[in-house]
Amino acid sequence: MLAKTYSAAVVGIDAYPVEVEINATKAGEQSIVSIVGLADTAVKESRDRVKSALLSSGYKHPQGTTVVNLAPADLRKEGTAFDLPIALLMLAASGIIDRERLAETAMLGELALDGTVRSVRGVLPVVLRMRKEKQVRALLVPEPNAAEAALAAGDLPVFPVGRLQDAVDYFSGKPLLPYRAEALSEGETHARMPDFADVKGQSLAKRALEIAAAGSHNVLMIGPPGTGKTLLSSCLPGILPAMTLEETLETSRIHSVLGLLEPGRPLVNRRPFVSPHHTASDIGLIGGGKTPTPGTISRAHNGVLFLDELPEFKRSVLEVLRQPLESGQVSISRAGGNCTFPAKFLLVAAMNPCPCGMVGAHGCRCKPNEIRKYRGKISGPLLDRIDLHVEVSRLTEDELIKAPPGEPSASIRERVIAARQIQAKRFYDFGIYCNAHMAPRELRHFCKIDSKSEVLLRHAIQRFDLSPRAYDRILKVARTIADLAASPEISENHLYEAISYRNYDRSNW
Repeated sequence: MLAKTYSAAVVGIDAYPVEVEINATKAGEQSIVSIVGLADTAVKESRDRVKSALLSSGYKHPQGTTVVNLAPADLRKEGTAFDLPIALLMLAASGIIDRERLAETAMLGELALDGTVRSVRGVLPVVLRMRKEKQVRALLVPEPNAAEAALAAGDLPVFPVGRLQDAVDYFSGKPLLPYRAEALSEGETHARMPDFADVKGQSLAKRALEIAAAGSHNVLMIGPPGTGKTLLSSCLPGILPAMTLEETLETSRIHSVLGLLEPGRPLVNRRPFVSPHHTASDIGLIGGGKTPTPGTISRAHNGVLFLDELPEFKRSVLEVLRQPLESGQVSISRAGGNCTFPAKFLLVAAMNPCPCGMVGAHGCRCKPNEIRKYRGKISGPLLDRIDLHVEVSRLTEDELIKAPPGEPSASIRERVIAARQIQAKRFYDFGIYCNAHMAPRELRHFCKIDSKSEVLLRHAIQRFDLSPRAYDRILKVARTIADLAASPEISENHLYEAISYRNYDRSNW
């Protein structure tokens, strides 16, 4: 007997519809199940999981030969999400559930041996694809994934199933209520985040991070240990604008594929802050593997990537950042396929001025060649892609003991949002939303300077031996500083401040 239903395969962060069909014949007493359609080991092992789940739920396993086909056959199928559709198809082939209703439904879920339906990864991209394709009238998902699925399903009804019997009841005509998604609360987007009011002193670093947030510029902070570089970085997400619905779905899709969505939080509705250890590999950072999966930088998509102790990262690891810093995405080619993952993040890096971190102090014993070697781990091309180089100095006694509370993040965020609104209006017809993403065409159009500013820039090019990329970065930062001041034009003062954040360019590096 023939029967079919729908599921999906996740490749990278994209989902592709899969038609799951079965042909069961009752010839012979031996039970033989064959799964075809480029299925990996985890999919083929579903034969044993499905058999045990059926028996535990009080149903007989079909006798004879059963062929399960996963179409299209040239698309690789991985994971355990096909357990539920295969089990229900076997019941349909036995005449227990309605085949016509099964053919109008998509489903996914892993089966435990006792018939429990376990959660799976990648539900969000599957729902988005099923909603776009409009092939089915309903979607069955594991109970732990129901909230995640319902928030992206739109008009497509989502039915949660906790056990195999729940799915059988649905196809047998028994009422099963669809899951209703709850509206997200914007108030918790910036709740319980580190606040700039808790940071003593460091007014220069705070100003640089405000500029970085306003224009999405990359930042490098250089200073001795204990000066607050990590705390400053952790405060940055709190002054960024709230995520849009599009950004929320993009980021949540990546976290869904990686299985990183928090219980009770079906969507990522706050800016990610990702801080990998300096021992991370290049594959761990950008993604990859036999079947490419997103890496750490994709987890930071639409958020902040913080690299502490920057020179301690392997040189090869740092160099792979160059492409995503320019394009906002990373392309990976492997034997298992080619994937492009989004990786549009704000980079914040921190480092000591020397191996011991005490350069200029009485306790520093680093030799000049050791300092040059330490700083030389950061290449010129990577340094060019960092817009703001900021010195974070030690606090004075007065700052440490008597410092008044700093300006709260909420006040800084208001200025950042105002500057972002100016940029959104400016770039409405250009497909970008912040100054850091300007291409040469937009740069020429929106970053015009007068003769005095041109003389200043010429002097900076000679003084710092600036590359064309560093020159462009200065103009972008100056444009952001002007936006924070609500100035339609870039003045000489704006350029002075932008140039001051290139103190660690090649000539001084």
